[in-house]
Amino acid sequence: MSASQRLICLLACLCLLWLGWVMFKPAAQIVHAQKGGAYPLDGYRITPLESFSLTARVLGREDYRFDAGARLSPTDLALGWGPMADPQLLATIEVSQGNRWYYWQADKFLIPRRQIEIHSANMHMIPANPQVAAVLASVKPGERIALSGQLVRVDGDDGFSWISSLSREDTGAGACELVWVEQFSRLD
Repeated sequence: MSASQRLICLLACLCLLWLGWVMFKPAAQIVHAQKGGAYPLDGYRITPLESFSLTARVLGREDYRFDAGARLSPTDLALGWGPMADPQLLATIEVSQGNRWYYWQADKFLIPRRQIEIHSANMHMIPANPQVAAVLASVKPGERIALSGQLVRVDGDDGFSWISSLSREDTGAGACELVWVEQFSRLD
């Protein structure tokens, strides 16, 4: 094997090792939310903004590994509550997710559009402990869940910033909830 071939093999091995580390590195360390003040977590500062709990139906899930928030929030759940948790209604609505957004489409509105908007949302989940992470990793669309924790702001040592919406009346950019999930359970 020539020197250039050995170099290419070495670089390929290093790339594979790096890719394996990125994809399978352990999750950020687990700490408990301290309401009223920021606390450090794996290069981030987490600031609790407001207590949060919800019983909802999972409309969709999207997992992330490579975006800026993936280390903290590996999963987004599109959730529906109230009328948006009704399976008959949901059969008439198409749901999709991507790039940390939730999309829906309905050919026929069985409830007003505004009711869909204020009874569903894309939520960025930050598991607060290994038990939450385990349940969150296996939840599927269609399941009913209950969760509680904190809506938070995240600031990274590298300048990264992410802040939760505190309203269920908003839509569009910035309307998603960033949830520090302390308890998560399936209801079905």
